[in-house]
Amino acid sequence: MTHDHDLVLRPTEAQTAAALNPPAGRNGGDLVVETLAGLGATTVFGLPGQHALGMFDALRRSSLRYVGLRVENNAGFAADAYGRITGEAAPLLLSTGPGALTSLAGLHEAASASAPVLAISSQIPTAGLGGGRHGYLHELPDQAASFRGVVKSVHTVRTQSQIPSAIAAAWQSALTAPHGPVWVEIPQDVLLAETSLPVVTAVDATPGELPPRPELTAVAADLLSRAARPAVIAGGGVVRADASGKLRQLAETLNAPVVTTYGGKGAFPWHHPLSLQSWLEDRHTTDFLEDADVLLVVGSGLGELSSNYHTFKPRGRVIQIEADLGKLESNHPALGIHADARLALQALLETVSEREDPTAPERVRTLLAQVSDRIAAQELTLEQEVLASVRRALPAGSPSFWDMTILAYWAWSAFDAHAPNLMHSAQGAGGLGYGFPAALGAAAADPSRPVLAVSGDGGALYSIAELATARQHDLPVTWLIVDDGGYGILREYMTDAFGEPTATELTRPDYVALAESFGVPGIRTSPETLETDLAKALSAPGPSVVVLPALLRMFAPTHLAD
Repeated sequence: MTHDHDLVLRPTEAQTAAALNPPAGRNGGDLVVETLAGLGATTVFGLPGQHALGMFDALRRSSLRYVGLRVENNAGFAADAYGRITGEAAPLLLSTGPGALTSLAGLHEAASASAPVLAISSQIPTAGLGGGRHGYLHELPDQAASFRGVVKSVHTVRTQSQIPSAIAAAWQSALTAPHGPVWVEIPQDVLLAETSLPVVTAVDATPGELPPRPELTAVAADLLSRAARPAVIAGGGVVRADASGKLRQLAETLNAPVVTTYGGKGAFPWHHPLSLQSWLEDRHTTDFLEDADVLLVVGSGLGELSSNYHTFKPRGRVIQIEADLGKLESNHPALGIHADARLALQALLETVSEREDPTAPERVRTLLAQVSDRIAAQELTLEQEVLASVRRALPAGSPSFWDMTILAYWAWSAFDAHAPNLMHSAQGAGGLGYGFPAALGAAAADPSRPVLAVSGDGGALYSIAELATARQHDLPVTWLIVDDGGYGILREYMTDAFGEPTATELTRPDYVALAESFGVPGIRTSPETLETDLAKALSAPGPSVVVLPALLRMFAPTHLAD
């Protein structure tokens, strides 16, 4: 009798011959790129370095496309965006020590946003591992220790035979819900040594599913079906699970209003009769959600931004569906369901009862009118017109990537993303410099459509070197730089808190001339001509820069009202 676990795939004669006679001139780096190709990777990001040269030499013998950036942190941002857009684990090839450590902020953002990034770094030679002070270039007592608090998993290789399995395990980890960055490190001598191991072909690293427990979804379905005023908060987990269609079906079945978090932009149609849009930093929205007798939170940890800076205090029953176990009930007691959003929403769809509520659309309209009136009273016409111009100029199917800048903060609340997985920002970790290199990663994933990056002048200086990357790879990214002379949001924060700002004003370059020095077309625009200039730049092939000198203001916060 043969059992399934006894079955073994037997190689063909041709495969056996190839395995017994591998091509000459291969090294440990070849095992890396062969494994990546076997896992389905097509594009890798990174920067070469002395200890990593074995990997980069192997790239020329592979079919993998290499997109090289100029700073490791920016390469991390590009890989992050590639992972968000494709849902694949984006390989990020790095060198040792300073090269590896410079990627930390990028990996922090990927971890906060649950973006799958497969970082593969070199290490000092094997003889130097273990914490001794041998004096190798780039030596650290424990390089992996710098990453353990940031990434999902760490995998250290010591022999060539470990390379395929370690990378496959890391790949599986990155793509198991919740997605996230992972870390593999391989010593220099292991990468450089000639190998007689056979060529790596098919590699199985299928991520496991995370289904909900049926007894929990049964209770959740009963609560939602009997609710008088249900509401839904949809987070980034809905977008990552490709579950927006199921979310809409459930909301319509229950007649439950839906608000999307900043990470969940596009998870629910902006102009749907049940859409509360994304005005989470608004007390009217907070009050509405607090009044729900049953609140379904899907794919969100209800962190600082999603809870109006922790002023949100739900009075009803909370049901939280979350793939990240650490976020489950971390901020509010709930019926916690540890599951992938798509599988959990499907289970609810199969068990909830249809619920009639003719008052729901009217309550949504009333809330949105209250929010609109609050913003209108603050005389912020310029900010709203600039954001509307960006929306009209950006083609409906094009993704946008937003740095930490005032216009992005407006976009979190007020920008219609049009569809899931089209609007992304660095609001997970909140680091500067994300927008432009992330947009380059998205363009590498799909160069058939233009991509928009939005930065302030302060954030732009973090990634100005990547204009060379955009030009070298001819990536269709239009970079909108809003130039207000400094760190605009910090200027506001400090003025509000201390009466005057310190260390926020910046000497900056002529961004148009700087772009043109890289061979990238640049134009200086105005609020009145922004829509036309931006649309023209987005429709042109290759990279471009649009500079908008403007002093934008934030709308007043509501979490400080008490």
